[in-house]
Amino acid sequence: MKEDTKDMLTLKEMQETSRERVHEISNEFTNGFNFLEQFGRSVSFFGSARTAENGPYYQNAKELSKKIVTELGYSILTGGGPGIMEAANRGAKEAGGKSIGMTIRLPQGQTTNPYLTHHLDFYYFFARKVCLTFASEAFIFYPGGLGTLDELTEVLTLIQSRKIENVPVFLVGSEYWKGFDELIKHSLLERGLIDQDDIAIYAIVDNHEDIVRTIKGIPVRAWLPFDHNGGLPNENLDQE
Repeated sequence: MKEDTKDMLTLKEMQETSRERVHEISNEFTNGFNFLEQFGRSVSFFGSARTAENGPYYQNAKELSKKIVTELGYSILTGGGPGIMEAANRGAKEAGGKSIGMTIRLPQGQTTNPYLTHHLDFYYFFARKVCLTFASEAFIFYPGGLGTLDELTEVLTLIQSRKIENVPVFLVGSEYWKGFDELIKHSLLERGLIDQDDIAIYAIVDNHEDIVRTIKGIPVRAWLPFDHNGGLPNENLDQE
């Protein structure tokens, strides 16, 4: 039987494609890290792009974002799309804060919300996720689909394995997240697949005051050399 090789790449073509891809990935990380340097302390919001503007979670995310900007002066970082991302960016912009979007290029086209004061475009999801978690002082998750769960479980894994600092992870929307919590505690913890300490990595919190108070009370991530106000280097930060 003759093998059809018309669509197969030659070794040289594979090597060229690999080099091009590595170059593009390197550029995305470099551009992403350079982009983040200008913002200082930030909080990342995650959640469904399908959340309707008139829905309770949209309004909730908008108000929480506004509160974080107003009371703490932090930047708000999202994936830059519609739904919860739009709500968080909208709250930040309406409060006069920095509203940052890490947008993604999709085959069907991307929808960028109109409330961004700064944004950077990505091709690779994994590069975008690294930048969404690279510098934030806290992660806030609203109800979402597969993408949100992917982002949440990656953040939890990174904290569990100590690849990133033990930053607060808030799950807002207790009615939605109780099923996730049960899965973690009953399907994973009871089977010995995780440790007792692992369930303390995240907290289901609906009260905005509790969230803001916790964020305010945590130390800045030690390796992030930015001050509270202008994102300028701060030599007084303790380095570990």
